[in-house]
Amino acid sequence: MSGATARPAAPSGGAGAWITADPFRAVLAAIAVVTVVSGSAQIPFGAGILTLLGAGPTPAATQLFATVGMFMVVVGGLLLHTLLLPRPAREAVLWCGIQKAGAFAAVGIAVLNGIFAPVALAVAFFDLATAVLLLLYWRRLDPSPVPGPVRKET
Repeated sequence: MSGATARPAAPSGGAGAWITADPFRAVLAAIAVVTVVSGSAQIPFGAGILTLLGAGPTPAATQLFATVGMFMVVVGGLLLHTLLLPRPAREAVLWCGIQKAGAFAAVGIAVLNGIFAPVALAVAFFDLATAVLLLLYWRRLDPSPVPGPVRKET
C-alpha cells in the first residue's frame, strides 16, 4: 500500500469527537466551508470585492468574478461533502487540490499583469497552502478501491 493508511470514519460523538479523531481532515473541512462562503459572497458582491482587490468592476469583470464564485461554491461543496463521508473520495480530494493550485496560478498571473493589486497575493497564497494540504491529505488516503454493489449479469 506504499505507506498509505486508511482514515478512520467520522466518529458519531458529534463535531468535537470528529475534530479530535482527525484534526487535519477537520482543518480541510473548515477550508471547504470558507471556500463555499467566499464563493457565495463573490456572486452578489463581486463588484465590491473586485474593488478591494484593486480591479476595475466592469460589468464583464463582475460577471466573470461571479461565475468564478459559483465554481468556488461547487468545489468547496464537493470537498466538504467528501470529507464528511466515512471514507473520503481520493479523486475528489486530488481534483480539489488541483483546482486550488490553479487558482493560485490564476491570481498570481493577474497580479503580475496588473489586473489585481498585490493585496490579492494573500488570496493566492492561501489557495497554494490549501493545495499543498489537500495533496498531502490525498497521499494519506487509502488507494484501494471502495467496494461497491455487485451487478448481476442479465
